[in-house]
Amino acid sequence: MPKLGLKGKLIIAVVVVIGLMIISGIFFPVSKPELELSPNYGGTQPAPFATFGPFIVTNTLIAAWISIITLVVIFFLATRRMKFIPKGLQNFAEAIIEGILNFIEGIAGKENGRRFFPIVATIFLFVLTNAWIALIPVFNVIGRGTVLPPAEVSNNLLHNFVPSLFPNYEGFVVTVPILRAANTDINIPLMLALVSFLCVEYWGLTSLGARTYLGKFFRFGQLLQGLGQLLKGKVKTAVNTILFGAIDVFVGGLELISELVRIISFTFRLFGNMVGGEVLLLTVPFLIPWVVASVVYGLETFLGLIQAIIFAVLTLVFAVMAVSKPEHEH
Repeated sequence: MPKLGLKGKLIIAVVVVIGLMIISGIFFPVSKPELELSPNYGGTQPAPFATFGPFIVTNTLIAAWISIITLVVIFFLATRRMKFIPKGLQNFAEAIIEGILNFIEGIAGKENGRRFFPIVATIFLFVLTNAWIALIPVFNVIGRGTVLPPAEVSNNLLHNFVPSLFPNYEGFVVTVPILRAANTDINIPLMLALVSFLCVEYWGLTSLGARTYLGKFFRFGQLLQGLGQLLKGKVKTAVNTILFGAIDVFVGGLELISELVRIISFTFRLFGNMVGGEVLLLTVPFLIPWVVASVVYGLETFLGLIQAIIFAVLTLVFAVMAVSKPEHEH
């Protein structure tokens, strides 16, 4: 097959851009933004789609199930007929797993790396799949909604170029979408943050033992030692020991607070970035339609990858810190 020259590459690039512009115009009709982005618009918050007693199925939960099913199906098909020399989907899956494993082992070492791998890899793949699946155009555009009169109809691509085909056309605006990005539901980032937190604490406790690990947060040893010296009449030595012991207790308290605050920071970092990206995707087509929507799609694809990496790497780093012995022991 002959190699493409600069002219051929430019032609392909122009064709791709035009195609993206057409897709953007079809899936992102220019309409009244005050209607789509009003407080009544279901796309700005998780919407319950079905109720089974106390169990509520939201549109974000459905999206999370789709992500889980997608990952299960991909890796099931990749490992169904495994061969010694991989090819096709098996080769693709093994490349992903091997790349993640090598990265984790490079930071945590081989023994701890294989111990952390299932949780860290699952978090990375789940967050990434949630983010990328949500970029499929069926998200936020299919569901229950309201009908606009002809005067307020959305000016989509066909309506602009062939208005005679739509003399009595009535526009439909989705108010409760069936599918909405799972990462934009604060419950899912919170769930991931809790899983990360509990796993890190478990690894720390099992690696160092309860006394050593909890000793990083509850540092009362030097303070109690100073009080003992005070009772024995060693006032000068006791004062210094109590002073440094109080500082040690304060530092341990800060360590404990930072450990708990991690749940909040993990949750709102992922939630805020994903909601911001979704709002951007909803507003940009109304402000500057056509090709700009495609550019934002590219940015959101990159953002989803970055957020998955950040969440997984921070979990890995905190896990390595948890299993490391304290720098000093009393």
